[in-house]
Amino acid sequence: MKLPITLRALLPFVLLLGLSASATTMLRADLPELARTADSIVHGTVRRVESRWSGDGRRIVTDVEIQVSESLKGQASGSVVVTQPGGRVGDIGQTVSGLASFTPGEEVVLFLERRGVRAFRVAGMAQGKYKVQRSEDGTRALAVPESTGDVLLVDPDTRQATSSSARTLSLAELKDSIRTALQEKRP
Repeated sequence: MKLPITLRALLPFVLLLGLSASATTMLRADLPELARTADSIVHGTVRRVESRWSGDGRRIVTDVEIQVSESLKGQASGSVVVTQPGGRVGDIGQTVSGLASFTPGEEVVLFLERRGVRAFRVAGMAQGKYKVQRSEDGTRALAVPESTGDVLLVDPDTRQATSSSARTLSLAELKDSIRTALQEKRP
C-alpha cells in the first residue's frame, strides 16, 4: 500500500513525537572507569563558584575553586579550579544539562580531567561528582553521587539507553573502591 505524499511527509514527525527528548546524551561511566580515566581525583571543599564570560565573549563559563584536603590520584594539592560551560552573568544565563552543580562550602569527591596547569573539568560531567554528607554527630560520612538529571545515559557496550550505576556509599567505601580500581589492570 502506497501512502499519499502528505502522509509520507508527516510520518517522520509523528515518529519523532514518540521518542523521549533529552538535552544531553552521554556514555554511562562506572566508578572503576572514572577512577582509571581521570587525571586527578580529589576530596575537598568548594571555596568559590564564579561565572564569567569566556575569553571570546561568546559564552558563559563557571569557575569552581576546590580546596583540596586529599589527593586520591594525581598531584593536585592546595586548590584546583574546575571550569564548566554555563552559568549566570548579570541577567544572562546559560544552562548545560548533565553538569555537576556546586555550592560554596560543599564537601566533594571529584574525578577530574586536566585542562591546564591547575585547571580541570569534571570527568563524565555530573557522573564525576560525589557530595559528602556528614552525620550531625560527625561519626558517619556518605558519598552521594550527583544526579544526572534529564540526561540520556547510554551503555558504552550496547549503545542502548540505560540508568546510572552510581550509588551512595560511605566515604571510606568510595575511597576504597577508587584505590581498588587504580590497582586493577584495565580490562
